[in-house]
Amino acid sequence: MGSKLTKKQEMFCKEYLKDLNATQAAIRAGYSEKTAKDIASQNLAKLNISKRIQELMDKRAQKVEITAENILNSILDIRDTCAQKFDIKDTEGNVIGKSIYDINGALKSNELLGKHLKLFTDKVEHSGTVDLNHKSKLIEKYLDD
Repeated sequence: MGSKLTKKQEMFCKEYLKDLNATQAAIRAGYSEKTAKDIASQNLAKLNISKRIQELMDKRAQKVEITAENILNSILDIRDTCAQKFDIKDTEGNVIGKSIYDINGALKSNELLGKHLKLFTDKVEHSGTVDLNHKSKLIEKYLDD
């Protein structure tokens, strides 16, 4: 395992989980407000600290039983609910109309599902040609100089 965390670093990890604001976590952990932004950045870049943060996040997720499957099922439930029409009833229980679809909710649910399935990855196309001989001649010219 990596190097052991100091008490202040451990506190930083725990404070970071509160709001995912590294600068504020550093301040709450006892680092100087003047250097908190830099310290926060340095802490997040340290492997042992980032591993500890992930451990704490995993522990919290297990505690509240959040899994990818739970989240996906919830998104599916929301999507299905948003796509349904419901009877609108008056105070006496008489049907007086139908609700409209929640198009925005259904679209957002589908967007989240699509992102999970990586259906919406951006593709970048490049066109044009590169003359490698030209680059080689330029490199040779600079090497000769």
